[in-house]
Amino acid sequence: MIFFIDAEKCTVCGLCVDVCPTEAINPYGIYQIDSILCTGCGLCRESCPVDAIKAST
Repeated sequence: MIFFIDAEKCTVCGLCVDVCPTEAINPYGIYQIDSILCTGCGLCRESCPVDAIKAST
């Protein structure tokens, strides 16, 4: 499963960046998840306090 960050909801708190074991989230500017590095573990989604991380369909 691959995830994406909803820029409208994201508060740029950095929690998702901190928990990502593969460093798949670009912490510079608008956060983006690198689909090549993302393993789909879901830790980023679980850590997001504003539910800004969604699974792509």
